Amino acid sequence: MKTIKINGIIIAENNLGDQDKILTLLTPNLGKISCIGKGAKRPKSLLMAGTQLLCFGEYILYKTGDIYSINSCEPIEVFYNIRTDLDKLNYAAHITKIISDVTTENQNNYNILKLFLNTLYAISETDKNLDFILAVFKMRLLKILGFAPNISECVNCKEKEINLLNHFSIKNNGFECENCSKQDKSSLEISEGSRYAIIYSCMADSKKIFSFNLKENALKELKLVSDIYFNEKLEKEYKLEKII
Repeated sequence: MKTIKINGIIIAENNLGDQDKILTLLTPNLGKISCIGKGAKRPKSLLMAGTQLLCFGEYILYKTGDIYSINSCEPIEVFYNIRTDLDKLNYAAHITKIISDVTTENQNNYNILKLFLNTLYAISETDKNLDFILAVFKMRLLKILGFAPNISECVNCKEKEINLLNHFSIKNNGFECENCSKQDKSSLEISEGSRYAIIYSCMADSKKIFSFNLKENALKELKLVSDIYFNEKLEKEYKLEKII
């Protein structure tokens, strides 16, 4: 029996009989793993607090064969404000579904986990517009997954003057100038505000990616670009659905 000490966040929980749980834990270096929380549903269980959905904590696991079980856990952050706000909970659930889709077992997930935690913190502890948080999250996640858009020049003619790059090409993966956009049906017009939002979302320090504001029109553009580009690259249509 092998014992492992690791930090992680619960991204799924399911009942296993009357007292136990099957949990999906996202970790920085083991990837997404399934664990059994024996007795986690008992009212006085020491595992109860640390085996709730979206709990980030320190876990002591033991592995028997291919099965992980939780021996003990110490919650670090439970994102309480998400649990008490239905809108925040819906957005957090949507982001968690995306995170689950793009992660696997035995994968280095350090950057994805860091983005996930920063995003949940922004949802829980700030009054930022939730569509803004989701759009920035999507653009940054695409970069981590290897789908970073070309934001330094026109994807066609290589024009580098930033003020001339007023379109985003879904097909060609990045900024376009006015002339090149006329030949591209996938091109979306963007303003200066949304252009810099895309750049910042991709390039800023991970702890600061949500530390800017957008006017309403620029936010609509950013949301449109992030939604279409994200669905195109992941080859799946992600829609925000209310869970409650």
